[in-house]
Amino acid sequence: MWRESSLLQGWRINACDAAAATPLEAMQERRLCESSEAQKEAAANDNSTVFTRILDGLLDGYDNRLRPGLGENVTEIKTNIFVTSFGPVSDTEMEYTIDVFFRQSWKDERLCFKGPMEMLPLNNLLASNIWTPDTFFLNGKKSIAHNMTTPNKLLRLQDDGTLLYTMRLTISAECPMQLEDFPMDEHACPLKFGSYAYPVSEVVYTWTTGAAKSVVVAEDGSRLNQYHLIGQTAGQYTVMMVHFFVKRKIGYFVIQTYMPCFMTVILSQVSFWLNRESVPARTVFGVTTVLTMTTLSISARNSLPKVAYATAMDWFIAVCYAFVFSALIEFATVNYFTKRSWAWDGKKALEAQHPKKRDPMVLSKKPNNICSAGVNYTPNHTKDVSISTISNTTSVQLRASEIKMVDPKKTYNSVSKIDKMSRIVFPVLFGTFNLVYWATYLNRGSVTDTST
Repeated sequence: MWRESSLLQGWRINACDAAAATPLEAMQERRLCESSEAQKEAAANDNSTVFTRILDGLLDGYDNRLRPGLGENVTEIKTNIFVTSFGPVSDTEMEYTIDVFFRQSWKDERLCFKGPMEMLPLNNLLASNIWTPDTFFLNGKKSIAHNMTTPNKLLRLQDDGTLLYTMRLTISAECPMQLEDFPMDEHACPLKFGSYAYPVSEVVYTWTTGAAKSVVVAEDGSRLNQYHLIGQTAGQYTVMMVHFFVKRKIGYFVIQTYMPCFMTVILSQVSFWLNRESVPARTVFGVTTVLTMTTLSISARNSLPKVAYATAMDWFIAVCYAFVFSALIEFATVNYFTKRSWAWDGKKALEAQHPKKRDPMVLSKKPNNICSAGVNYTPNHTKDVSISTISNTTSVQLRASEIKMVDPKKTYNSVSKIDKMSRIVFPVLFGTFNLVYWATYLNRGSVTDTST
């Protein structure tokens, strides 16, 4: 230490000698430099001594247990908030995290002073020796005051007794959510704070520069993956309240839920274009799409709290599930009527191939229980071979034409009327539902409009 001071003094002497041209001038300059340095050191010592005396005098007899103006007037606490980061927002816990510089300003006439400076930059250790507001956050679940590397607190004292007290806080606060419009929902997340022990008749909180300008969010302060921070408002009630308005980003849910549901419904309607005889293929389409919709509906609920009402996504999934299940029921109906038509055509074909033969013999029952057969007797004439051949040929042709008319193969590879209707009705209904759904939820009023 002595070596450093001697080197510094030698540097000062050399600097003074360098400015002089003659030894006499050098000696005079050296004396002037030494005197100026001594004056500066004395002035610095005098300022520190003055401020030390001021602080000692202010704290002498000061009772930090009593608020300023006790028994005379209400203590006014002016506040403002600078948000350095906002987020994340938890849907399952219904809370959000915010990192802020929380500033409080009030006037304590007991700390008025007169000195060479209008404002004293003080160490945060002095905050424990004076009265400070007992501010707490009503809806805060957890609050952290940063202490690395030293407590992140700032204290300034003006000569009129006005104090500025700033601290850095990380707050986890409640954010009540109504998820009926999920995932096209918007929320107003409040931050409420006030005095813990003092009533309104003793301590009042106000905004430093008005409600509109006292809450500022940094441009790069958003830490939200699923939301947009669309604004904030401040109000003064029995407690101070700030609302941060957030709007959910829908892109993630479009990719993870809406598009798979949409494609599953389209896939289920492909079965209408398959032959009604393709039972295995249409069965696979129906069962697979139903199971897929079941899986999607379960996974979509995992990222949400267990609420007792249906959200907008729940309605979309339910309608998609209804379309997929209806496609499976439609196939079952078509298959049922196809089997009935096959059975009816096959019965006709069998009747045509095996007509009932009439026996020319007539049985009659006589009273004595003896059956006799009456046979028509015809004279024994020589048969005409040509006539019999023509008659046999004609009968064979008639039977072949009857069988051809009721050929059961005419029902194969034919299109069912139900399938024809379903090819038009299902896509039209699903498209109409999508138009109504998206037009309804995307054009809902903003939460900022309802709050103002």
